[in-house]
Amino acid sequence: MRTKVTTQSFRRILELLEQHHVEYVVVGGVAAVLQGAPVTTFDIDALFKVDHANVDRLAQVLTILNARYREHRDLRPTVRDLAAGGHLLLMTDSGPFDVLGFIGDGRRYEDVADSVRRMPVGDLTIQVLSIETLIAEKKALGRDKDLATVRLLEAVLSRQRDSG
Repeated sequence: MRTKVTTQSFRRILELLEQHHVEYVVVGGVAAVLQGAPVTTFDIDALFKVDHANVDRLAQVLTILNARYREHRDLRPTVRDLAAGGHLLLMTDSGPFDVLGFIGDGRRYEDVADSVRRMPVGDLTIQVLSIETLIAEKKALGRDKDLATVRLLEAVLSRQRDSG
């Protein structure tokens, strides 16, 4: 059974992350969309700070969201899984949620601190990876789908700079 994902479901994930003071930054397709890129995405990706207190807060959010692994729906992420700082590809009651301990070639939350934008999303203000850094990360990945997105992101960036 496939869960219908809407902007509203992503919003619930963001609301819970904010309410529980999880330190995270939105990366990937949702970050691109929030900055004006006309891309389609089916999940929300968040790079989170891997430390004891933040892992505990994130674990609480994942419990509320009824998070479970996409490939093993009967398994739920544990605090130990989160503390390992890898990639957890999860399904929640609010849609697919990729919880990332690093991006690219091992860049952690702390490594991208200077590359985030605070953006309003409704009545929330969230951290989003800057469009410039998204471009660099996608170029580094070098996959066809990422390179196609790079062209869109570069066009958005150019348009933003022109309207300055």
